[in-house]
Amino acid sequence: MLQSGAPRPGPLMHRLLPCLLLAAGAAGADGFEVEAQSVLPAATFVPPPCGAPADFRLSGKYTGPGNLRNDHQGGAPATTGPAPEGRPTGLALPFRGQPLQGISAIADAGRGRWWALSDNGFGTRRNSPDAMLMLHRLRIDFARGEVRREATLFLRDPQSVIGFRITHEGTRRRFLTGADLDPESLVADAGGFWIGDEFGPYLLRFDRNGVLRGWFEARIDGALLRSPDHHAPDPATPPQVQRSGGFEALAAEPGGARLWALLEKPLVDAQGRPESGWLRMLAFDPRTGSWTGEARRVPLAPDATSVGDLAFDAAGDAWMLERDGGEGDPGLACGDGRPPPGCFATPARHRALVRLRFEGPEGRRVGAQDLLDLADPRGVARQRGDSALAAGRFGLPFATPEALAVLGDGRLLLANDNNLPFSAGRFLHRADDTEFILLRARTGR
Repeated sequence: MLQSGAPRPGPLMHRLLPCLLLAAGAAGADGFEVEAQSVLPAATFVPPPCGAPADFRLSGKYTGPGNLRNDHQGGAPATTGPAPEGRPTGLALPFRGQPLQGISAIADAGRGRWWALSDNGFGTRRNSPDAMLMLHRLRIDFARGEVRREATLFLRDPQSVIGFRITHEGTRRRFLTGADLDPESLVADAGGFWIGDEFGPYLLRFDRNGVLRGWFEARIDGALLRSPDHHAPDPATPPQVQRSGGFEALAAEPGGARLWALLEKPLVDAQGRPESGWLRMLAFDPRTGSWTGEARRVPLAPDATSVGDLAFDAAGDAWMLERDGGEGDPGLACGDGRPPPGCFATPARHRALVRLRFEGPEGRRVGAQDLLDLADPRGVARQRGDSALAAGRFGLPFATPEALAVLGDGRLLLANDNNLPFSAGRFLHRADDTEFILLRARTGR
């Protein structure tokens, strides 16, 4: 499945993976170790396809103050935030071409290849009208630690499936942009791709050529769910979905009868108060193209603010990436003689791989692995960055670890959304690369 000599999964290995993490218990125990790491450099760009509007040749033109257009390529150095705590990332906007960045979901493409979904571009509707929505087919070579792009699907809506106006409304091919949708989650099947969006939130169906075939608005208890970025806000009903709180995860249950779309953040009431300690996960029937009305509640740790992804294993348990809002190694936090910007002002404090079991409408946490302090006894990690961890340890201090796949052979594949060029969690003053990290359940514990 991967270029790492992984054994073919068998019944024993399908059982082994859940048992090991259950034995790990609380976050911090070494249920997993690093098996391999491959790196896609941050400054990796894709030319727009022939016939695409000229606006796409230079991307990130609207990321500056007031979202005013900046046509001077590389004229605006990027930082992680405003001074004095913001740190330079070493890249500058706008970019020539489209950045292969923001990997928010992955799906098996067969024969050692993976589909990798880029998100909306630069983070908001206002700053991403020149960012193309893309789905990349990548080959991950863990032996060399490299990632190669084989193909890119540029997502489009030539049949006007979406009911609201898009950025390139009057064009023939109607390429979709980060001002139209924010794709964050992915399920691939024989007919194409299901993609979860954050703006609506919406569920989207694309064929194998990247052409939109279906558009489904989110519903819960029969009522429409809206975020502040929904295309048709209702003045009489405050949004229940928080901004950047839409469908961050999408997973097919074993057998594929239902898709489960998980909201990134808790729903809020009319006064803007979030549901305490829970996320909502909604069921969708891909055969009928409709929400079933089923919903589950997913428990969130007290120090977590959101999730990055969720996937089911063959036994029906779910695995979830959980995080807080920090970035960078907590061992290099500002203070104690470390002034900004030579430190992480708001470092990551909570990154966990959580195992969930559903025995009804509410999930139960049955194990967790701390992702800020993983075992790397063989020293296979190729990139540790600016880290205070001891030798033989490895962490994922990114702002947004957002992609997860369960391989079914005692291994998990994780990747980060690098929020190019605004995130620098691996290094203090260098934009995050996209890292693909293979974890293996430890059998010798």
